[in-house]
This record gives sequence, C-alpha cells and structure tokens, in this order.
Amino acid sequence: MAFRKFQADQLFTGSTLLDSSNILVTDETGLVIEIVPIADAGEDIQKLSGWLSPGFVNSHCHLELSHMKGLIPEHTGLVDFVISIITQRHFPEEEILQAIADAEDTMLQNGIVAVGDISNNAISFTQKAKQKLAYHTFLELSGFTPQVTQLRFDKGLEYYQQFEQINSSNHKLSMAPHAPYSVSQELWQLLQPYFKNKTTTLHNQETEFEDAFFLNKSGDFMRLYNFLHVNLDFFSATGKSSLQSVAANFNGAAKTLLVHDVFTKQEDLEFIKALSVDQLNQFYYCLCVNANQYISKAIPPIDLLRKNNCNILVGTDSLASNHQLSVLEELKTISKHFTKIPLEDQLQWATLNGAQALGFEHLGSFEKGKTPGVLLIDQIENNALTNGSKPKRLL
Repeated sequence: MAFRKFQADQLFTGSTLLDSSNILVTDETGLVIEIVPIADAGEDIQKLSGWLSPGFVNSHCHLELSHMKGLIPEHTGLVDFVISIITQRHFPEEEILQAIADAEDTMLQNGIVAVGDISNNAISFTQKAKQKLAYHTFLELSGFTPQVTQLRFDKGLEYYQQFEQINSSNHKLSMAPHAPYSVSQELWQLLQPYFKNKTTTLHNQETEFEDAFFLNKSGDFMRLYNFLHVNLDFFSATGKSSLQSVAANFNGAAKTLLVHDVFTKQEDLEFIKALSVDQLNQFYYCLCVNANQYISKAIPPIDLLRKNNCNILVGTDSLASNHQLSVLEELKTISKHFTKIPLEDQLQWATLNGAQALGFEHLGSFEKGKTPGVLLIDQIENNALTNGSKPKRLL
C-alpha cells in the first residue's frame, strides 16, 4: 500500500491543533491511516507551509439559486430580497443547470467536501447524482395559509421521492420547513412524520421584524404578505419570539439546524436548551455571515452563542446572497468581527461540527478510517487568517 505523509506548520485534526512534530499519514485515496510523531514517520514526508485541515462542510447552501449571482443588489433588507427571489428566479432550465454545475465546481476548488443544500424543487437532482460532493438535501416546503397546505405538501413530496432515487452513503435526504413566518400549522403537522429520527433545518431570526410578526403581528413581514395578496386574518400573534413559537414542532427530530440566528437572544437559547433535553433533539446554529452582510449589513451574536456552548456550524447561503461559495471566506469575515475567537474553534465549526450535523461520519476529522479530504490553508499569520489565506485541496 502506498502512503502519503503530510507535515505542515500546524495540523488541525477537526477538534485539536497539533504542531509540526505530528505527521498525517493517509493512503492514496485520502483514507486516514494515523497521525504519528515525526520520529516514527520514516521517509518521503511532504513538507508544507500552512495549516492542514480536513475538508470543509458547507452546512447551508441553496445550490438551485446559483444562476442568480449578482442579480439582486446588496443591502435591500430581507423582505425585498425575498420578493426578488420570488419574482426573478425563473430562468431557462439549461442556464440553471449550468450555474449549478459551475457552483459545485467552485465549492470543490474551495475545499468543500459536503453540503447541506436547500432544495425547493428537484432541479439539482442530476448534479447531485454525479456524487462529486456529499450532499444532505433538505427538501424545503413553505405555505403560510391553510388553503395552500395540501397542494404545497403534495408537490414537495413528489420532489422528495425523486431525490430518494440517489442511493448513496454520500447523499442524505430530509424534509424541512422554510421559516417560522412561512409555514402554516397545518403544514407543520404534515411535515412532522418526516422529522422522526432525522436531521432537519429552519431559517431562523434572520431579521429583527421576524420576532415582531409573532410578538404583535407587526413589522415588515406585513408588507411582504400584502405584496403576496395574503389575507392574514387567520393568523394571531403568539406573544413570543418566532423561534419559541414554532420550535416545539420539531418533536421527533434527531437534529435541527437553525440557520442565520442573527437576532437570536439569550432567552431563545435557554428555551432551545430546555427543549433539546425534553425532546432529545440536538440543535445546531449555522452562521452565514457573508449573506447577512449582503442582505442587511447584519452579523449574528456569535459571542452569545459561544457563551452558551452552542453547537456552531458554517454555511455560505446562496450565490443570490453571496459573492462566493467559500467556507474560508466566511471564516475570514467572522475573524474580522470577532478577533478573539481562536481559529481552531472556527475550523471545528467548519469541519467536524458540520459533518456530525449533516450525518457524514466519515468526514470532518483526521480519525483513523475516515476520508475527510485533506486541505492546506496558507498565509496564516499569528494563528489567524489573513486576506490572502486560501485553501488548497491535497486529497
């Protein structure tokens, strides 16, 4: 058996940072054999400048919106962004398919090995079936009025059944609600059987008026539903935050990814912590900071999440809301706003945490028997990313 032996300035295992006296040994396919002291590694060691890391996990993406890159201006705010998605996403199928393929190639080049991908339809099926990347497809449903519930669910189930045809350990599939403000209670009830013992996800508190909508039926979502000609007489404010209003509906799920969390507060985190224990549901908080900057110049309360020992993930969102699909660029933005968070903590969010959340146990860390991919991150100074830092895929 041929071995590959890697030595770098630092070796990040997925959870621990090791110095240059430790050598990563893999086979030619990237299967991890072991990590050994340099004295025991023998010859033919490949010496590299930078940090070695497992491949990145992009825990939240919308691959099917890749054709909308640059179409929506920055800083419109969420409601106008959503209106633009609804009114401008319809392109010729061949353009959408080409954009999906190009976006996937870009993610591969950026060191991404797995993706938690939101799908509202099945147009990404063909690309995912090629198995260039590991995907956890979240078939996302929305429909806020009771009248559209059954129609939306039946159509979503058709797409779900199409994705079920990808029979691979590198593809997982779940149903997911879009957001608290876009899913009727009747639709929640239809979705619940599909949560059982599975991983699901929710766009959560991306904007401050999401809570206002549930607290007292006010805020900019009133404008959105007016634009959509939706009569809200059926909806009554809960007097609670959006997250606290809907999170109990995830009963039965094994894991739930809460995405964005820009306006999540301490009382929300305490509520979720108690709910997690009560329902045996492990909650994760997925950051998409460049999308938050793109849409509304906002940033999530990452220090608050860390203070509460939350399970943190990293996502890119879509090319409609981001200039690139790069996990490393997300970490650069986090580092600029939160200079005291160690790089190794951020890398764990982007590797091991993501792999565990999406259910890809063979990825995320340099543990014996795994094939997580091997990246070299260069131009790291004083244990911090620089503007010039880039990932290079070695395996």
